Amino acid sequence: MRPPPRKGGGRSVPPGRRGPSPGGPRARRPPPLPLAHPAKRLNAGLLIAAFLLSLCAGRLVRIQGIDAAEYTELARAQREYRIDLVAERGTITDVNGARLAMSQDAFGVFADPTLIEEADREKVAAQLAGTLGMKPAEILAGLGRPDTRYVELAHRVRPERAKLITALGHRGIGTFPEPRRVYPADSVAAQLVGFVKADGEGGAGLEFQYNELLKGTDGWQNLELDGDGRRIPLGDGHSRQPVAGRGLRLTIDQDIQWKAEELIAQAVEEHDAAWGTALVLTPDQRILAMASTPSFDPNAYQEAPESATRNLAVQEPFEPGSTGKIVTAAALLEEGLVTPEQAFTVPYSVRRAGREFHDAKFHETQRLTFAGILATSSNVGTILAGEPLAKEDLHRYLRAFGFAEPTGVNLPGETPGLLARPADWSGADRYPISYGQAVSVSSLQMASVYATIANGGVRTTPSVVAGTYDERGRFVPAAAPSSRRVVSPDTARRLSVMMEAVVNRGTARGARLDGYRVAGKTGTANRYDPAKQNAHGTTGGYDGYTGMFAGFAPADAPKAVVQIVLQDPRKGYYGGEVAAPVFRALLDFSLRTLKVPPTGTTAPDVPLTADEQR
Repeated sequence: MRPPPRKGGGRSVPPGRRGPSPGGPRARRPPPLPLAHPAKRLNAGLLIAAFLLSLCAGRLVRIQGIDAAEYTELARAQREYRIDLVAERGTITDVNGARLAMSQDAFGVFADPTLIEEADREKVAAQLAGTLGMKPAEILAGLGRPDTRYVELAHRVRPERAKLITALGHRGIGTFPEPRRVYPADSVAAQLVGFVKADGEGGAGLEFQYNELLKGTDGWQNLELDGDGRRIPLGDGHSRQPVAGRGLRLTIDQDIQWKAEELIAQAVEEHDAAWGTALVLTPDQRILAMASTPSFDPNAYQEAPESATRNLAVQEPFEPGSTGKIVTAAALLEEGLVTPEQAFTVPYSVRRAGREFHDAKFHETQRLTFAGILATSSNVGTILAGEPLAKEDLHRYLRAFGFAEPTGVNLPGETPGLLARPADWSGADRYPISYGQAVSVSSLQMASVYATIANGGVRTTPSVVAGTYDERGRFVPAAAPSSRRVVSPDTARRLSVMMEAVVNRGTARGARLDGYRVAGKTGTANRYDPAKQNAHGTTGGYDGYTGMFAGFAPADAPKAVVQIVLQDPRKGYYGGEVAAPVFRALLDFSLRTLKVPPTGTTAPDVPLTADEQR
């Protein structure tokens, strides 16, 4: 039922709409606030602030929570850096303690590019370059790196220059300790000792071979930079101290080494030779001198040609020529196939296996003893005396004396030489091999043969390192080198007597030394040149000569073994002419340096011809 209409005839109110408030005018909705109204601005500001705070909160959550480690590392990297603490390299001394290689105080120079204004970089680079002896562009390249706070600009700067760098007072430029390698004796024993490269690693010689022992273990230190680029060392756990390298004491005598280098350099120049070597050993093969010419100064190794840095005494092979006859003679004596007094009929030439062999100089047929064959250095006589020796036995003795294998001296680049297997010898090969051709050796290998005879037939592994110095500077001797008997003491004695006859009455009279009994042997070999054009249109052939001499003294109680090699001399070439005088001078100096008294006995008499036996 509808409600009755109200009195007064007013319109009815539609359902859902309220009527006027009782007792007053009709209510109105308030108008909307304008945008500039303070309340509206407040609400908008609160919303924006809430949004920004939420972003910050999210960022903080990421920085401190999700990516905390990454951002911590980035922050640390902006204020900290690590420098290497270079270990002091071990000293190398001669047998008496004279320093051949040592480390001196020096400094590296670094920069923090972020602390150097861009407008000042060219000026800073110019000043640093002038002090360091570098090009400004090299310095500027380091200063123009805004991506890092640590750039190393120079290495191993002398202390006086480092002080000048500090005195310049440039913000963001500093120095750190970095020892440099120096060689007080300059070129003395240069090829043996070697050098250290710019990166601190050994580049040649003993510096290379014993690099790990010498260089020690580098340390490091973490530092923090303040706003002015000053370094603030951090505490424990942020550094590791370097461990110094061990030193080497050599068997080399600096005085004998110096004399050997002087004499061989003079001989190379005098005889216009390609190169030369001089060696001095004790009978038990401790190396007192190992000299090569040409040489170089390791303090300026960058300026030397690579060929001058090679240790020719162990790296360059050559055919030993008549100095190699000693091995054939030792084998024949040891096997009982010949005696020093046994006589042979020796013509100028003989034909064997389809080839003709002859002596160096023409002579009429002679009646020579085996000692006379050695004294006159007869190739034909050596062939005739050696024929009873099987080629396998000759090969065995050559190997026993150290041919075709490294000596064991532990120097880099050592050549083993060349000696073919007997099965590969042609019918004629055994004959030139018996007198020192068609085989190759190093200077040290050949010197080792003579040291073995001087040592009574016992071959000791050659050594150049007497021992090491520990971290406290105490000397630790090297282990005793290995030894083996090659021939009997009697064979060594008889061969020594024959070698004395070579010096006193044979081809080596230029090696005689007043007051001392000297045993030795000349050698003049055809020089093999792998680059020579031969008749077959290929490379490889003989061209020139190698002049040599090897021996020892005193012959009755040897103290020094000396070996001289001159490769491809153009002014004279016979070993007795070009090498024997050098041998004599070096032997004389060595014996006086070693304080060896003159010999008190005379050499035994040994017949050289059949006529002398009557």
